[in-house]
Amino acid sequence: MISRILAPLLAPLLTGAALIAIPLSAQNQDLGEAPPEGGVIETVDEGEGLNVSVSYEGRLDDLGIAIPAFATDRNVPTPANQSGTSALGLELARVITSDLRNNGLFKPTGPDSLPTPSYSEITAPAWGTWSSRNAEMLVHGYVRGRSDGKLTIGCYLYDMALRDELVREGWVVPPSDWRRAAHKCADLVYSRLTGESPFFDSRIAYIAETGPKDNRTKRLAIMDSDGANHRFITTGRSTALTPRYSPDYRQLVYLSYVDGNPRIYVYDVGTGSQTLVTESANPTFAPRWSPDGRYILYSMAVGGNTDIYRVPATGGQSVRLTDAPGIDIGGSFSPDGRQIVFESDRSGNQQCYVMNADGTNQRRISFGSSRCATPEWSPRGDQIAFTNASNFNIYVMTPSGGNARRLTSGWQDEAPTWSPNGRIVQFFRTERNSGNTGLWQVDLTGENERQLPTPVDGSDPAWGPILP
Repeated sequence: MISRILAPLLAPLLTGAALIAIPLSAQNQDLGEAPPEGGVIETVDEGEGLNVSVSYEGRLDDLGIAIPAFATDRNVPTPANQSGTSALGLELARVITSDLRNNGLFKPTGPDSLPTPSYSEITAPAWGTWSSRNAEMLVHGYVRGRSDGKLTIGCYLYDMALRDELVREGWVVPPSDWRRAAHKCADLVYSRLTGESPFFDSRIAYIAETGPKDNRTKRLAIMDSDGANHRFITTGRSTALTPRYSPDYRQLVYLSYVDGNPRIYVYDVGTGSQTLVTESANPTFAPRWSPDGRYILYSMAVGGNTDIYRVPATGGQSVRLTDAPGIDIGGSFSPDGRQIVFESDRSGNQQCYVMNADGTNQRRISFGSSRCATPEWSPRGDQIAFTNASNFNIYVMTPSGGNARRLTSGWQDEAPTWSPNGRIVQFFRTERNSGNTGLWQVDLTGENERQLPTPVDGSDPAWGPILP
C-alpha cells in the first residue's frame, strides 16, 4: 500500500469564450443564489485557496467515487434534453462517470445505481447515504436553466472521510455545450485527485476510412475525446492524411491529394474555410505545427532524396532543414520549440534522430536492431512516443533515446499521438485478418488499453490540446 498526499486545491480551470464558461467566483449574481431549504452556494476566494491536506491510503484505482445524477432547482425544458434539466442532470453524471472510468485510474459508481440527491443536498451532502456505499469521494452537481436559454452547471468534489468539500467549479454554457461542462467537471476531479493536468475537455482529429482496401476513401473527421460530437470535415473527393491541431485549437493542418498532387492545407475549424500552405508535384508527407503556431514542418521527396522542410503557416518560402542522403521524415517539435525529433534511414534502416529547430546538430537517439518510426514528442517534454517498425507496436523513450518501453502488443499499431497532459498515448491499430483500422489509446503503464468509438474505420489520430 502507498500513501499519497493529494495535490492542494488547483487554480480554477481555463474558461474560454468558446465555451462561455464562467467560474463560480466570477458569477456571484447568478451562482451565488441560495438553493431551497436554506443551503448556500458559496464562492471560493481564488487568492486564499482551500487549506485542506488530504491523504489516501491505497492506489487510485481502488478509490471509490460516487457520481449521482446532477440535481436541478426545477425541471425546465432545454434544447440539450427534451425531457428537461432533470434528465440532463442524469446525462451529465453519466458522461463524468464514463470519463473517469475509461481513464483507468478510478472505479466510479455512476448515477444509474445511485439515489439522486435533492438540490439542497448539493452543498450539504447527506453523508450517511454515501458512507454506507463505500465511497471515499463524492461528486455532486447541479444544472439550472437560465432566462437567456443558457445553462448553469456546477460541480463539487467532497472527501467522505473528512466530510469536507475539496474543490468546486461552475460554468455557464449554451445548451449545445453541456457535454463540455461534463468533461470539465471530470477534469476538475481528475486534476484534484492526481495532481496532473486534465485532458477530458479536448478533441481528436483523425482520418475516417471507408470503401474497399484497394480504393479507400479517406476523410478528415473530428470528435470529442470520448467519441461524441463526431463530424466529417472533408467530403472524401480528395484523399486526406495526417491531420494535426494548431496549438490554439482554431485550425487543423493536413495533407490532401487533389488530382494526385499533394497539398498542405490549414483548415479553420470555426469558419470552415481552408488555406493552401504549400503544394508540389513531389511526394509530400506528415505536416506538423511548431509550438508557437508560426511554422509547419513537412517532408518532401526531391530527386530521390526525402528531406524535412519548414514553411510559415500562412504560406511562403520553404526552408530545408535536412540534406542527408536517404529518407528523413516525420518531424515533431519539442514543447519548447527548440528541437525536432524525426526518423531517417541514413544509417541503413529507420532510426530516430533529434536536431535543433534550425536543422543543426543532427544526432541519432535510437540504436539496436529494431527500427524507429513516426516519433512524436510528449507535451510534457519528458518522453518521445514512436512506432517500433520491426514489430509494429507503440513504444516510448526519453529524448536521449534511453529507457525504451513497449506500451502495446497488437498485430499492427502505429502513429502515436499524445493526450494534452502527456499521460496517454493514442494510436491506430490494424486488425490481422480483416485489415480494419481503429483508434486506440493506452496509458504510460502499458495498461488500461481501450478502443475509441468511431462510426467508420479510423487512422492517423491527432489529439489536440485542452480546449480554451
